[in-house]
Amino acid sequence: METMDRRPDGSGKVRDIYDCGDNLLMVASDRISAYDFVLPDEIPSKGEVLTRISAFWFDRFADLVPNHMVSMDVADFPEEFSRWADYLDGRAMLVRKAQPLPVECIVRGYLTGSGKKTYDEDGTVCGIALPDGLREASKLPEPIFTPSTKADLGDHDENISFERCAQIVGPEVADRLRSLSIALYKAASEYAAERGIIIADTKFEFGLIDGEIVLIDECLTPDSSRFWPASTYGEGEVQPSYDKQYVRDWLRANWDMEGEPPHLPADVVEGTAARYQEAYEIVCGEPFVPAKEQHVSA
Repeated sequence: METMDRRPDGSGKVRDIYDCGDNLLMVASDRISAYDFVLPDEIPSKGEVLTRISAFWFDRFADLVPNHMVSMDVADFPEEFSRWADYLDGRAMLVRKAQPLPVECIVRGYLTGSGKKTYDEDGTVCGIALPDGLREASKLPEPIFTPSTKADLGDHDENISFERCAQIVGPEVADRLRSLSIALYKAASEYAAERGIIIADTKFEFGLIDGEIVLIDECLTPDSSRFWPASTYGEGEVQPSYDKQYVRDWLRANWDMEGEPPHLPADVVEGTAARYQEAYEIVCGEPFVPAKEQHVSA
């Protein structure tokens, strides 16, 4: 089956969650969101790209920080989901239940986006003072940790200071989140640089399992990160990216942000799908072949 006719126990902008007792089944759809709106069109294979990239990073950094992944093999999923095996294959991940920590852990290595806007206003990014003279896409002297609160669906996340983060989760946990987030970003950036990608910034989420901090949700995907091609990098200019910036740019040019978002043209859908799949191939070092096609070729 190409879709599921079972109501999820929880849903976000992109993912649907099913309760499996001690575990959860996390299913990445092909939905795409921008400016806190879920758009009416889907991006082919996007959910599979996100899940498979996350699994790649979870495996790669398992020794650096534990994560919640149990399995991506549909044979390991509870029997009740077997009727949807074809749909779930590649886009679903069985994960351990965790108590999510109520902050998003953003690490920025380059000046862009909302950080560039506040830097131009007062020389800071999320309250952190930066040197004078930085421009669009400037590399920061060191990666910075800029947490935010998790907003409800349809609301905006709110950037918060490290001190506020410590008030929310406790000083020791906040220190650990900062150190883990920056360590993950640095390790991922070094690997990505070898593959020709700059990770401008990214967002991690963590939770607690038996009192231990673990990496949860997605990890270093085109939805949670800005991936720039290193070959065309130039300070002072907005960079092309392997993510949904193509969609954001089209919406800005063609929609006034009032009412329901419009349908995307076919070329924008196809171009966005191609960017996501290219990100997978560069990060994972292998051609992207949808799971259903792998089975056909096998």
